Amino acid sequence: MGKVRTEQVKRIARELLERYPSKITADFENNKKLVTKFTNISSTKLRNRVAGYAARLAGTVYSSDALGTEEE
Repeated sequence: MGKVRTEQVKRIARELLERYPSKITADFENNKKLVTKFTNISSTKLRNRVAGYAARLAGTVYSSDALGTEEE
């Protein structure tokens, strides 16, 4: 079974990825700094969850982009 994430974490991560697509990467450590910079999340646990989910989303976006270019 997979991990359950709240809708709040998913919404914030998706919004960050939409607003800053060139800055959010699949690197968790980089995303932690960016989440702190771009949001006012005071909870470390919530910040880490958002950064982790954003990294996962960015990884899937980049991998699907790479697959799309190989097929052409």
